Amino acid sequence: MGKGRFQASKKTLSFLAAMATVLMWSSAFPVTRYLLQYHSPGAIMVLRFITASVILICIGIIKKIKIPEVKDLPLFIALGVFGVFLYNFFFNTGTIYVVAGISSFIVSSSPVFTLILARLFLKEIVKSSVWVGVGLSFGGLMLVMFSQTDGFALNIGTLFLIGAAISASILNITQRLLVKKYTALEATTYGILFGTLCMLIYLPDAIHELSEATLFTSIAIIQMAVFPAVLAYISWAYALSTAEKTTHVTVFLYLIPFLSSLIGFFWLGETFSLWSLFGGIVIIAGMVLTNVFGK
Repeated sequence: MGKGRFQASKKTLSFLAAMATVLMWSSAFPVTRYLLQYHSPGAIMVLRFITASVILICIGIIKKIKIPEVKDLPLFIALGVFGVFLYNFFFNTGTIYVVAGISSFIVSSSPVFTLILARLFLKEIVKSSVWVGVGLSFGGLMLVMFSQTDGFALNIGTLFLIGAAISASILNITQRLLVKKYTALEATTYGILFGTLCMLIYLPDAIHELSEATLFTSIAIIQMAVFPAVLAYISWAYALSTAEKTTHVTVFLYLIPFLSSLIGFFWLGETFSLWSLFGGIVIIAGMVLTNVFGK
C-alpha cells in the first residue's frame, strides 16, 4: 500500500512539473515575438542565457552539484548544442516570420519527433497503430506550412520552427538519458552552460544593442531567463526523470499552442488564418492519438 501511494505521488509530481513547464514555455512565444521588435534573435538568445547561466552557477555552487564524468560529456554537449543553442536559434529566427500562435503549433510537433527518437535510442516500445497519429500530425504540419506561404514562396520561418521542433525532441531524449544518473538541476545547469558557450558568437551584437534596451525589454529578457529557461528546464528534466515513459509527460506539450495563442491574441493582438488554426488542431489531434495508442 505504501509503495502504491509513493508511485501515485511520484506520478502526480511528474505531471505537476510537466504542467508548470508548459505554462512557462507558453509565455516564451509571445514574449520572444515582443522582444524581436527591439532586438535581433542572436542578441535575445545570448542575453537570456548568460543571465540564466549566472543564476544556475550560483545555485550550483550553493547546492554543490557534482561535475559531469568525462564519458557523459558528449551527452551534455548534445543537450547544450541541440536542446539549448540550436533550439533557441531556430525558434527565435522562425518567430520573426510567423506569429506566436502558429509558431507554437509547429514547435508543438516535437513529441512526434521525440517518439521516433525514443524508439531508436531509448528502445521504447511503439505500437504500429501509433504511426497513424504520427502521420496525422505531419499532415497538420504540412497544412500549417502551406497556410504560411506567400504565393508559391514557402515562409522560411516555418522551416526554422520545424528545426526547433526537431531540436526540442533531441533535448527530450538527451535529458531522459542524463537524468538517470544526474539530478534535474545538474542536467539543466551543464546543458545550458554548453549551449550558452555556443551563443557567445552573438555577444558583440548583444553588447551593441544593450544601449537601445528599455526597462520593459530588460524585464522581458530577465523573465525569459528565469522562467522559460532556468525553472522550466529544471522542472522538465524532473518530469522526464520521474515519468514511466517519455510520452507520458510530452503529452502536456499539446497545451502550449493554445495557451501561447491566447497570450499572443490578448497581449499582441495577433490573429491567424482558419487554415493555420485547422492545421494546428490536426497536429494536436495526431499527437493525442499517438499518446492514446501508445499506452
